[in-house]
Amino acid sequence: MNKVHNFSAGPGILPAEVLKQASEACINFDNMNLSLLEISHRSKNYEKVMDEARSIVKELFEVGDEYEVLYLGGGASMQFAMIPYNLLRENGTAAYVNTGVWASKAIKEAKMIGNTNVIASSEDKKFTYIPKGYDIPKDADYLHITSNNTIYGTQLKQFPKSPIPLVCDMSSDIFSRKINAKDFDVIYAGAQKNMGPAGSTMIMVKKDALGKTGRKMLSMLDYQVHIKGGSMYNTPPVFPIYVSLLTLQWLKKNGGIAWIEKINQQKADLLYNEIDRNALFFGTVEKEDRSNMNVCFLLHKQELEAEFDKLWKEANISGIRGHRDVGGYRASLYNALPLESVQVLVDVMKEFEKKFA
Repeated sequence: MNKVHNFSAGPGILPAEVLKQASEACINFDNMNLSLLEISHRSKNYEKVMDEARSIVKELFEVGDEYEVLYLGGGASMQFAMIPYNLLRENGTAAYVNTGVWASKAIKEAKMIGNTNVIASSEDKKFTYIPKGYDIPKDADYLHITSNNTIYGTQLKQFPKSPIPLVCDMSSDIFSRKINAKDFDVIYAGAQKNMGPAGSTMIMVKKDALGKTGRKMLSMLDYQVHIKGGSMYNTPPVFPIYVSLLTLQWLKKNGGIAWIEKINQQKADLLYNEIDRNALFFGTVEKEDRSNMNVCFLLHKQELEAEFDKLWKEANISGIRGHRDVGGYRASLYNALPLESVQVLVDVMKEFEKKFA
C-alpha cells in the first residue's frame, strides 16, 4: 500500500503504532477477550486507562497536585461555555484576545454568561497576525487566549505575563513545544488535532481557581463535579481517551515534548523556507507569527491551482486544501507527521516551480 502523507488539519494524523494498538484493543482489550468498546467504564481495567490518561498530562506538563485533569465530551467548543461558567463571577468581567474563528466563538459564548471584554484583536487584518503590547485589566476574573489558530496559521510565540488567571485553548498545538504550564490556570484542547481522535477534550485546571463564581452550578457543566467523579461523573468517551493515552505514551517514550519540539521546528523550517524561496508561492501571515502547526500559503497565479493539485495528489499527499474562509493551501504539521512527509511536499513544490515558473 502506498504511503499517504496526511496533512489534515483535524481530525489529524496519529502515530502508526498508536493506530495498531487501538485497533487491537477494539478486538481484545487488556487480554480480557472483550473489546474496549463493550466493557464497563467502571471496570478496573478501564479505570487504569483513565487514571493514567489524567496523570500523564501532568507528567508531560511538569505540574503537581494543584492541578486536576479532565477528559470530557462536547469538543473544545463546549469549553467556550464551561470556562466562563466556572470562572466568571456573577458581577465580574472576563478578558479575551481575539485571534481567529475559534477565539471569536469563545467570546460569543462568554458574552452569554457575563461581562466580557475583547482587549485585543487581529480581526482588522483578517487574523493574519498576533496582537501584542495590549494591557491586561487586573480586575478581570481571567484572560482567555488561543495559542494557535488553525484556520489562519498564526501562533503565539510568547505567552502574556498575566496578573490574572490565564486560560488557554491549545487545541491545535498542545504538547508540540515546551511551555511553563504553571503559568496557566486552565489549559484545554480538543484531542483530534495533536493528541488523539475526535470525541474527547482534555482540560487541565488549577483547583484553587474554582468555586468562586457565586452562581448555582449545573452538574454537567461544573468542573468540580467532574473532578470529584474522577472525570467519570457520566460515561466518558472511552475510546478517544484510550487513544489519547496511547498517543501521549508514544510521545513520552520517544523523548517527550523536548524531543518533538525539535522535530516540529525542523518540519516548519523546511516548509516555510521553501515557501519563501519558491517564486510561485507566498505565505499568508506575518512571518514572526507563523504557526509551526498549520502552514497556510497561496499561489501567486491562481490559474495554476489545478496543475499544482494534480502534482500533490500524484505524490499521495492528502489534506492540504486551505480552510474555506482562507482558501489556498494549509499543511498541518502535527506531532505524528514525519519529516519525510514534509520533504515530499517540498519536492512537489520544487517540481512545480521547474514546470511553471
